[in-house]
Amino acid sequence: MRHLIVCRVRIIDPETPACDRADGRFFSDLAQDTRFVLVRHGQSEGNARQIVQGRLDLPLDAEGRAQAAALGKWVAGFEPDLMLCSPLARAAETADIVAAACRDTRPGSTFVGPRREALFSELDVGPFTGLGMDEAERRYPEAFAAFNLRSWDGVPGAETSAALYARALEAWALLRGEARKGARRVVVVSHGGFIQWLIKTTMGVREWMPLVKTSNCGVSEFALSPQGGGGGVLAVWERIDFLPPGLRVEVRPLF
Repeated sequence: MRHLIVCRVRIIDPETPACDRADGRFFSDLAQDTRFVLVRHGQSEGNARQIVQGRLDLPLDAEGRAQAAALGKWVAGFEPDLMLCSPLARAAETADIVAAACRDTRPGSTFVGPRREALFSELDVGPFTGLGMDEAERRYPEAFAAFNLRSWDGVPGAETSAALYARALEAWALLRGEARKGARRVVVVSHGGFIQWLIKTTMGVREWMPLVKTSNCGVSEFALSPQGGGGGVLAVWERIDFLPPGLRVEVRPLF
């Protein structure tokens, strides 16, 4: 049976002045070094079938669970304080496997998670949901032609780049709030489409292109370091789509 999950988002910390990108200024009140690790879920049944999932809620397959186990060994060494994840099954199951590895490696630690957060759900791909690209082209030739020109902004009913940019800023505001409360090493398990925007919003990029490679269980790490003395916050992407040791990725997944 196929299930769709509706993403409902909320405004985080409305008293914070508006900021149009999640850069050093956005994180300027952090008191300590903080690292955010963004991870794409393991291979799902939909990835293996090469269909566009979006909010279609399909689980991991056996390969995806093996990928999550390999990822878990690396994340355990990262020693996270907190893990958040999309509520969609492929991300939530990945997070559960990784969290179990963290607890096995560090029994008695104060690690918290995984906590489901709808903000980290995949983008809504509208009428392409559940279709392979060839089938999407046959069924919706005009939308498919527009997709080739404008990515998801060309597909009626799909989540727009403007909406994704705004949602990613809300997600970063949530993460900033966790850092303010003391989390210094935070792992987020999300999706290839939305991770694009979590990265783009740190640079103020509002267009779909260029895309950032996001493999199943690929790791992207954002490091924030307050400089003190009014020097602001140094914000660095230290890894983009890093593949932990032992991770095998054979299928190029769609969104």
